Amino acid sequence: MAKKKTVSKNDIITYYMDYVLEHDENPKTVFAFSKMNNFEEAKFYEHFASFEAVEKGIFEAFFTNTIAALNKSEDYKIFDARNKLLSFYYTFFENLTANRSYVKHVLDKYKTDFKGLKMLTGLKAHFTQFISELGIQMLDIKQEQVEKIQDRALKESAWLQLILTMKFWLEDTSAAFEKTDIYIEKSVNTTFDVIDVAPLKSVIDLGKFLFKEKFQMN
Repeated sequence: MAKKKTVSKNDIITYYMDYVLEHDENPKTVFAFSKMNNFEEAKFYEHFASFEAVEKGIFEAFFTNTIAALNKSEDYKIFDARNKLLSFYYTFFENLTANRSYVKHVLDKYKTDFKGLKMLTGLKAHFTQFISELGIQMLDIKQEQVEKIQDRALKESAWLQLILTMKFWLEDTSAAFEKTDIYIEKSVNTTFDVIDVAPLKSVIDLGKFLFKEKFQMN
């Protein structure tokens, strides 16, 4: 049988996920994996350097597929940061659910701690960049070092929240994972309520006003 002339990145991801689920282990070699799926070994290396890179690419694909779906919605484009993040969560976990057998298979063994897993580093990079582009309102400190710390804290806390939600989803036994949907809504809304700087800004503005008035009166 003639070997396939081309094989896409998504093809390799699909073949890899199928292999892991069917054999309950990772492929032994790229050569054997390529031969089994009828494409030249060199085609594999056009997209990935190793199986570890494929694992990492799978979780990156969950993210990029989520963003692609969201960007097709005109409503999403006009949402505020809170509703954009909620939309991301619901769509992202729909993608995870569609591939739950694989995700559960590879992450179940790391239940106690998968925050620093190499296979999730690409997802983290994409997700934290997404968070930084949401335009979440933070205090305008006007001090570069403090603003960097504030930005980093926001990204890391958002990443931790995503990790905790993934853990909750992995253990969720409710129909259609409805408890995960409730968890997402409550956790995201709580986070935004906590970081909502509007009330604090009002207090600061009032303080500045009173301070200014006091000096003017004196």
